Amino acid sequence: MAPFLKRFFPTVYRKEALDNSTNQYCKFDSFMLTTFTSSLYLAALVASFGASKVTRSLGRRWSMLLGGTIFLYGALVNAAAQNIAMLIIGRILFSIGVGFTTQSVLLYVLEMAPYKHRGSLNVLFQLSITVGILCVNVVNYFTQKMANGEGWRVSLGSAAVPALIIGISAFSLPNTPNSILEKVSGHEVEAEFNDILEASEASKAVKHPWSNLSKRKYWPHLVMSVLIPMFQQLTGINVVMFYAPVLFITIGFGNDASLMSALITGGVNVAATCISVYGTDKWGRRRLFFWGGGLMLIFQVVVASLIGWKFGVMGQVDNVPRWYAIVVVICICIFVSAFAFPWGPLGWLVPSEIFPLEIRSAAQSIVVCVNMFFTFLVAQIFLTMHCHMKFGLFIFFAFFVALMTAFIYFFVPETKNIPIEEMSRVWEEHWYWKKYVVVDGQPLPEKV
Repeated sequence: MAPFLKRFFPTVYRKEALDNSTNQYCKFDSFMLTTFTSSLYLAALVASFGASKVTRSLGRRWSMLLGGTIFLYGALVNAAAQNIAMLIIGRILFSIGVGFTTQSVLLYVLEMAPYKHRGSLNVLFQLSITVGILCVNVVNYFTQKMANGEGWRVSLGSAAVPALIIGISAFSLPNTPNSILEKVSGHEVEAEFNDILEASEASKAVKHPWSNLSKRKYWPHLVMSVLIPMFQQLTGINVVMFYAPVLFITIGFGNDASLMSALITGGVNVAATCISVYGTDKWGRRRLFFWGGGLMLIFQVVVASLIGWKFGVMGQVDNVPRWYAIVVVICICIFVSAFAFPWGPLGWLVPSEIFPLEIRSAAQSIVVCVNMFFTFLVAQIFLTMHCHMKFGLFIFFAFFVALMTAFIYFFVPETKNIPIEEMSRVWEEHWYWKKYVVVDGQPLPEKV
């Protein structure tokens, strides 16, 4: 929004609105703008470690409630911001809430869902995110038309809505069985809960879950908790979704049309995520990963070729034909859909469902931490990389798409229809990871 940029990021505003000769690749290269955007993820990264302790000691519900409350305060501070410092403080509060809720909501759904429907129910987490992105784009589209130029306050303050939903919901939800048994002992349970009880006893015996993550038998889990969320962010999706207005202005759309294009990609994101809701437990995780990886790789290269052909290395162009803009939008939408049905939801689902209870809270914090760190990194350096690498930035991310697809093929086992308390068997049967894990109740000898 022009009033927002003019008030808080005047340098970017002058480049974008007043300097028509500026290189199209470098119009939005601003340290303050990227710091504001990426501060969300850095604070969420730090918060995820505190969330691990709260989630383990007080339960998933209290972590959700605390996260929702901090989330709400951050939204209110942002809406009332008078200067850049207040804006970043609100953003940091907002992000601490994101760190807590991301860590606890995923665990809550994982532990409450029947194993045959665990994938689909967990994907609803990602579907909620995509619906939220779409709603934000709708709000931005209408609030930018407010005559007083204060529409950005409504946009930032609208984050209070999901914060209230999370906080209020936490009051009415029951604790998960795992969460209850983690905190207390001496419970008599029905036969079908014996696996949960056994896992909870093992969890209570572990006093320092963070140090346990370094044990040899947990190395497969640790690798997955780092590489899968890292690869999720290195697909380049945040380049497209978080900076969609920037990209569409770059290829010749006006300011109003750029937000409309963001609405289009947001709608595609929601629709494609619904495919994963249906297919995760039907087709399996690995198959969706392969389909999405192939499509993303193809259309990263296509978008790079289209932008390079029209804008070259100088970023200067007199006019953009309508047909060209439409083709670029279609390609970007296909790329968004190719991310939304596999890597978007499965990048959260697969790491969260592989952890045994004794390390689950700590390991899930690592997933959130790594995800937020690489989201922060991409958000912080994207505009500078875009300025210097030009259309080659898409080739840069295409390389990681190829790499992550190969990683899935060789190292990620299928977890469809396996109860989380019995997940150890996928590692015992895997061609590579079986040498690290427990077999028949006895750990394999560690190398000295």
